[in-house]
Amino acid sequence: MSIKLVFLFILLSSSVLGNGDGNSGKYPIVVSTWPFVDAVRAAWRVADGGFSAVDAVVEGCSTCEELRCDGTVGPGGSPDENGETTIDALIMNGATMEVGAIAAMRFVKDGIRAARLVMQHTEHTLLAGEKASAFAIAMGLPGPANLSSAESMDKWTKWRENGCQPNFWKNVVPVDGCGPYQPKCNMGPSEGECPASNLMGVTESGSSHVGLHSHDTISMAVIDKMGHVAVGTSTNGATFKIPGRVGDGPIAGSSAYADEEVGACGATGDGDIMMRFLPCYQTVESMRRGMEPELAAKDAISRIARKFPGFVGAVVAINKNGEHAGACHGWTFKYSVRSPEMEDVKVFTVLP
Repeated sequence: MSIKLVFLFILLSSSVLGNGDGNSGKYPIVVSTWPFVDAVRAAWRVADGGFSAVDAVVEGCSTCEELRCDGTVGPGGSPDENGETTIDALIMNGATMEVGAIAAMRFVKDGIRAARLVMQHTEHTLLAGEKASAFAIAMGLPGPANLSSAESMDKWTKWRENGCQPNFWKNVVPVDGCGPYQPKCNMGPSEGECPASNLMGVTESGSSHVGLHSHDTISMAVIDKMGHVAVGTSTNGATFKIPGRVGDGPIAGSSAYADEEVGACGATGDGDIMMRFLPCYQTVESMRRGMEPELAAKDAISRIARKFPGFVGAVVAINKNGEHAGACHGWTFKYSVRSPEMEDVKVFTVLP
């Protein structure tokens, strides 16, 4: 009897130890918006080496910043109206629900590392502008540095020569010039108001100048060997944005969201519109209520499209079982995955 008990104890112990790290062979797993395969490989190496999901997300997004993925991540891309490149980034720990983010950060190229410093060394969630830059430099990141490049300045010069078109202004004069701009109608209560949203509840989107190479984000989710979940984003924002603009990149619940009880989500596209709907929070909460990733992603996108049928955007979702799917509107979307059963990164295509 004692031998049987010992044998049973060994079996139970093996079962507990085998599941204690949350890994039944399906972890780690890395998911990212777009075919940023080098970034996914970098994150995978860290996660597969036994490091945390947060570590892997930082390495993956940092790789994309260094590579200047599509010119929309890291320094040297997406100039604003003044020709300057600024950085938005976010990181979220799905185990603790801690978030760190930086917005409109000038003079410092390491967005995701700055976001992690906010999360690890402050009680805040988001720092912005030159004060975010000062914080990052004080915490040891390189800077100040000029984040523009020859390519971004050439793009900006040609845009100026084209009368600063397209741009993100509306209801202003001049219509076809570079400004300075003023309201084209009086906003006072007795003189009437400028045209607002369509009274039928459907609004025209300004996404006509939003495209794959003008307005994009790396949004990455990692589940590590322990089953812990983290997400991160990095972007240099919308090309020719009004200086000071902050998109959805550093907004938790919009560009990314993670809860290790459920899974994670990453988003990309017209952040000015998408951040009004918190699509990644919506996606994760839908999965919490039992939706599969594909249905949850499609539901989040459809909520935006009903109000803004011209918008361009996408989300990718992954649940705790490692099941993943994407949904998009207005463009063909691709996302990248690396998991234990894959020999290398695989790119999935999602049609609108």
